[in-house]
Amino acid sequence: MRKILKKVSSYIIEHFWGYLAAILCLIVGVALDMLSPQLTKLMIDDVITGGRLEILNYLLLGFLIIGLGKCLFMYTKEFLFDFISAKICAQMRRNLFRHLQGLSADFYDRNNTGELMARVKEDVDHIWDALSYVGMLLIEVAVHTTLVLTCMYRLSPKLALIPTAAMIFCGILALFLERRLDQVYDEISEENAKLNTVAEENLAGVRTVRAFAREKFEIKKFLSHNKRYYELNMKQSRVFVKYHPLFTLVTKLLPLVVLLAGGVMVMQGDTVGGVPFTLGSLGAFVEYSNNIVWPMEMLGWLTNSFSSAVASNRKLKKIYKETPTIREEEAPRLLEKVKGEITFEQVGFKRDNTEILRDISFHVSAGSTLGIMGATGSGKTSMVQLLQRLYDCTEGRILLDGTDIRSLSLGQLRENISVVTQDVFLFSDTISDNVRLGKQALTDFELVKTASQAAQASEFIEKLESGYDTVIGERGVGLSGGQKQRISIARALAKKNPILVMDDSTSALDMETEAAIQQTLNELPDTTKIIIAHRVSAVCHADEILFLEDGRIAERGTHEELLAQKGLYYETWQLQMGGAIYAD
Repeated sequence: MRKILKKVSSYIIEHFWGYLAAILCLIVGVALDMLSPQLTKLMIDDVITGGRLEILNYLLLGFLIIGLGKCLFMYTKEFLFDFISAKICAQMRRNLFRHLQGLSADFYDRNNTGELMARVKEDVDHIWDALSYVGMLLIEVAVHTTLVLTCMYRLSPKLALIPTAAMIFCGILALFLERRLDQVYDEISEENAKLNTVAEENLAGVRTVRAFAREKFEIKKFLSHNKRYYELNMKQSRVFVKYHPLFTLVTKLLPLVVLLAGGVMVMQGDTVGGVPFTLGSLGAFVEYSNNIVWPMEMLGWLTNSFSSAVASNRKLKKIYKETPTIREEEAPRLLEKVKGEITFEQVGFKRDNTEILRDISFHVSAGSTLGIMGATGSGKTSMVQLLQRLYDCTEGRILLDGTDIRSLSLGQLRENISVVTQDVFLFSDTISDNVRLGKQALTDFELVKTASQAAQASEFIEKLESGYDTVIGERGVGLSGGQKQRISIARALAKKNPILVMDDSTSALDMETEAAIQQTLNELPDTTKIIIAHRVSAVCHADEILFLEDGRIAERGTHEELLAQKGLYYETWQLQMGGAIYAD
């Protein structure tokens, strides 16, 4: 975990030698650039004014060497910065994703998908920019400015005061710009996350939107966020436009002011350290002043981009501060073999001060079947989530093979439980790979077919044009609800875990298919089965049936025992069976 939760500076230190090599190349490249005005000075004073044509070829060769050297070192610098920053940001995105994967379910209850997508993509990209060309240019501006000012002060300290004053003025402007943009970028980042969320929800639920004729409402909602995003970007632009012309004005006036002041110095015969300030010195100084123009022009834009990266880094820090509420013990227990014996001892569960379950106690022997029924919101799914330790119970304890699940390895616990939910999630991949998802090491295609046959899915799969190699759409688009449920059941059966949980996973199936799947489950004597359902037909063969009401066990027993009680279960059975006599 500590390795994942690294600061940006830690990544930079990790690649210190690469960055050092890049900075050295940058310094050499800029230093070579500083030699050109010196050659210009010699060209004017010695060749043009002094008539020393014999050194012209050497000066031209010097210009050529400087040009080639600058190309070589600047290319190497660009490559190293790009290569290292790309590597760092790949690590950052990987570590951020790992951190997100390690957070508990309650974190995802509080945060929406669109916001997290913005953090993983846009915010890491902004930091990438800061570590590559933006950071590189900031360093280059600093090195370039230092060397240019040094050369200028060597030529004429008095004349160098003009560009120095201009640089100080631009630096103050940049600080004001950064402070004004900082808050704006925070707001832009937040609104970008909201915009992503609205878009993601509508694209994922486009069929629901159309079914309820909500297109106009959803478009209006999207446009309101889009307008806000536009307004914030315009606010950023107004801030930038307010200050940027001042940078441009300084950069345009500086060479002219230097030329005029330097021209007066040449005409008056001023000296620097006893050496006359010549026309060549003025030419070199003007060239240096032109060289110092581009850092001042870049300063506003670089401040703009760097502020964006700082705001994004704050967002990532906020996520990294989140810690999983479900944790393993420092030395978790590993069961030699999971048999599948499950015990709930007076389990209670509250979320956000709302009581969901209370005083839940039952025992399921390895290989037996437990049926759970109850109205929507009675706490059935919460029991499964507690068994998987997606959440921890607030009262009592849950045992697996006689061991408190809080002392077990999370990996071993979850790897030995196959869960089939009503809300099926299928990946945009082949049917075969979706079935293999239950067991990634599954390479035998015959086992995929066997699991699909057991889930009553093989018949419709084999009728498809590409069979098991058919690529299904996102979340199973193109398949019916029953077909998606059967693929999900096949995925769970292929995993062959000692515990199988069916959470209302046959609700979209016809009675005949459901009966066939029930027969398949009956043929799994070594698998502990927990069947959550609204239909009596799905649980009637269970060894014990629990009927939940308001988060507690209202009734329990076998199918026959519950019918004899003539309570809630009996009423449900009557409604579903039309009062007919139940027959095995």
